[in-house]
Amino acid sequence: MSEPLVEVRDLTVHFPVGPRRDHRVVRAVDGVSFSVARGETLGLVGESGCGKSTTGLALLRLVEPTSGQVHFDGTDVRALRRRELRGWRRRAAMIFQDPYASLDPRATVGDAVGEALDIHRLHQGRGLRRARIAELLERVGLHPDVADRYPHEFSGGQRQRVGIARALACEPDFIVADEPIAALDVSIQAQVMNLLAELQADLGLTFLFIAHDLAAVQHVSDRIAVMYLGRIVELADRDQLYRDPQHPYTRALLSAIPVPDPARERARERILLAGDVPSPMDVPSGCRFRTRCPVVVEACGRIDPALQDTGDGHEAACLLHGEVGTEVARSSHPDVS
Repeated sequence: MSEPLVEVRDLTVHFPVGPRRDHRVVRAVDGVSFSVARGETLGLVGESGCGKSTTGLALLRLVEPTSGQVHFDGTDVRALRRRELRGWRRRAAMIFQDPYASLDPRATVGDAVGEALDIHRLHQGRGLRRARIAELLERVGLHPDVADRYPHEFSGGQRQRVGIARALACEPDFIVADEPIAALDVSIQAQVMNLLAELQADLGLTFLFIAHDLAAVQHVSDRIAVMYLGRIVELADRDQLYRDPQHPYTRALLSAIPVPDPARERARERILLAGDVPSPMDVPSGCRFRTRCPVVVEACGRIDPALQDTGDGHEAACLLHGEVGTEVARSSHPDVS
């Protein structure tokens, strides 16, 4: 793997709620660490409410982190002042989840794509600006003539292509794709994922690809991070994660992916998790997943496991792995290996 373009260490994003004297916070992101290599796609998956989108927003400082470090190509992003931050944002962009809500209905598609060109004073002059907008629209599979149309005249898939063109306007190195296919029809999802893969290959882009299910990221990611209740609980190479998931939460997510073969679908084991994700205002003690874990042991209520290497760079935050994992499993839950 090449050198990291993005390095995140102990990132937290807490939102205060209620009166200040109560000191209550929503722990949306609560100590997340990972890196993204130049030219890599890191998939970030988990159920709704686990903090995935907030993590992506915090990387670009669209929400301010509470603590932690974000380094981009050697630059401390959290230390950037307002003017410096504007210049840095030419190198980082975001594709938003909802193509219906992320475009101004009163602005033409051309103005939406060209807004970043105006802000950063790129391609000055009306002719150069229009030529650049036409180039970006063609790059994502749209005809340049649509630049004078409004968002309501497009389908969901076409709107998302406009969002991708807007993200490419300043020729960024890094793009946070926040569930870019979640609001699209299944028939369109593959087209958008193929477009993103093509753009990455042609432009050398680096992606953080956020999704709520593992099936969506399997075809586009090099590595996958699994997030639960504000923390990353597993991080591994894509093929390794699918072949040998180490965390019970990852296994449950994988078991929910439909299999096209009816015989295999009937024969495989399904893991049904009890209850819902706990409130990020009231995080369980010890392991955050213990309230829903099918292999929970007594120690899970006392020890908050950190990510640890289980071999070949595969990391998991589970007490049943690592140096003490075998002993914990044997003493507390004999049928777990």
